[in-house]
Amino acid sequence: PLALGLYTVNAVYGDTITMPCRLEVPDGLMFGKWKYEMPNGSPVFIAFRSSTKKNVQYDDVPDYKDRLSLSENYTLSIKNARISDEKRFVCMLVTEDDVSEEPTIVKVFKQPSQPEILHQADFLETEKLQMLGECVARESYPEGNVTWYKNGRVLQPMEEVVVINSQKIVDKSTGLFTVTSSLQYMPTKEDANAKFSCIVTYYGPSGQKTIQSEPVVFDVHYPTEKVTIQVLSQTATVKEGDNITLKCSGNGNPPPQEFLFYIPGEAEGIRSSDTYIMTDVRRNATGEYKCSLTDKSMMDSTTITVHYLDLQLTPSGEVTKQIGEALPVSCTISSSRNATVFWIKDNTRMQTSPSFSSLQYQDAGNYICETTLQEVEGLKKRKTLKLIVEGKPQIKMTKKTNTNKMSKTIVCHVEGFPKPAVQWTVTGSGSIINKAKETKYVNGKFSSKIVIAPEENVTLTCIAENQLERTVTSLNVSAISIPEYDEPEDRNDDNSEKVNDQAKLIVGIVVGLLLAALVAGVVYWLYVKKSKTASKHVDKDLGNIEENKKLEENNHKSET
Repeated sequence: PLALGLYTVNAVYGDTITMPCRLEVPDGLMFGKWKYEMPNGSPVFIAFRSSTKKNVQYDDVPDYKDRLSLSENYTLSIKNARISDEKRFVCMLVTEDDVSEEPTIVKVFKQPSQPEILHQADFLETEKLQMLGECVARESYPEGNVTWYKNGRVLQPMEEVVVINSQKIVDKSTGLFTVTSSLQYMPTKEDANAKFSCIVTYYGPSGQKTIQSEPVVFDVHYPTEKVTIQVLSQTATVKEGDNITLKCSGNGNPPPQEFLFYIPGEAEGIRSSDTYIMTDVRRNATGEYKCSLTDKSMMDSTTITVHYLDLQLTPSGEVTKQIGEALPVSCTISSSRNATVFWIKDNTRMQTSPSFSSLQYQDAGNYICETTLQEVEGLKKRKTLKLIVEGKPQIKMTKKTNTNKMSKTIVCHVEGFPKPAVQWTVTGSGSIINKAKETKYVNGKFSSKIVIAPEENVTLTCIAENQLERTVTSLNVSAISIPEYDEPEDRNDDNSEKVNDQAKLIVGIVVGLLLAALVAGVVYWLYVKKSKTASKHVDKDLGNIEENKKLEENNHKSET
């Protein structure tokens, strides 16, 4: 390398400087010497080497004590390079007739330490010019140059927005530079999370280089521009009995810590932290909720619907009615939305709602009216009706001769609730072949059956008794030798209805015949009475008393 046309040696601070003597060794060389030149041009000799005696001598120069080394080819080495070694050194070769000189320029370079951003601001405020920090690059030579960056882009000075001031300090003992650059900056909201850094540019033996500091992110404070209210809930909908947590937030930094909450029914805002909790809410909590900053600026609102479901079952609980009575049943629903209603009887879902115009035993059971709001999780109501249908014992007895012609079966058909207890008694000779057998008690009905072989006509009595009444019915049964018409033991409801209809028809016919006979008798009586009156008039006109008597006798016979 050449500096101003001169040979230059570039050295790194702290390393060894090696300067060859760039002269050809002449014949008759007596010795070689190295010197350096003072700023005023005066020489200072530092090393001497004889070509004949091969000895080396170093001059008493304090700056180079124990640092010099002169080789046989007159190459000078200086250990632990310093900034003060930046001089013009000259190699001299001396003969008896001549002195040859060749200068060498020494340049020393020192890389700065990695720059640091010191005295960092705790936070930055928008719309305010303030000191962000100082970038410091220490112990460099020559001095470095500091540049500020934001998100990888150079920050250019701008009045009242970006203000950069730099200064350098030289250590007199080492000659090294420390460069400091301060940055004043007016941030915006967008500078939140921005990365600030500085880079120092310096020169080394091989040219220009850079070192970058670690990036720094500053907390940027800016005022709230918008307020938001939220409903924090574990479910998408709110129902009676739930807890509601309202959260109000502002988009400023730092965010506001206190707000005013406006609750339906409250005239004034309630001062609270960023959350407001309502427990066990009722339907009257439905409405518009608002929150604002404590200065009542920047407000936001939301609407909350507290869903509810009411069920009224009439009647409910345990109800006891008599068979044949009417029982109106109503299940009334009041809800925040359309609800689904269904009925369950004895754990079986019903297709229609129950309606009782004439209660029967099969109507008894456990009824449940249940309703749900499908859109609201967990909102379900149910009420129960335990219906008891009571009735006095009703008895019907049937008999038939068994196919073996050796016995007869007598059945006592019983209805009633609570279940009647049945007893049998026999009047006359004959024995009960077996004990009474009862069928299953279903819908208030069952039957008790006995088998007998009567030797003569007997009377069987069936006694049914429950808490309401004692009912007694008897049935005459002929001796086993006299066959009797079979009668069905069990009749279903349809057959019973048919029998009843047939009985009604027969009774109607009989009554009709009786009425017709009565009408005919009245007509005949009127006719005879009219005939008697006419005969009397004829007798009077003829004046035949004898014939009148005969006619009266005849009429009397006719009447008779």
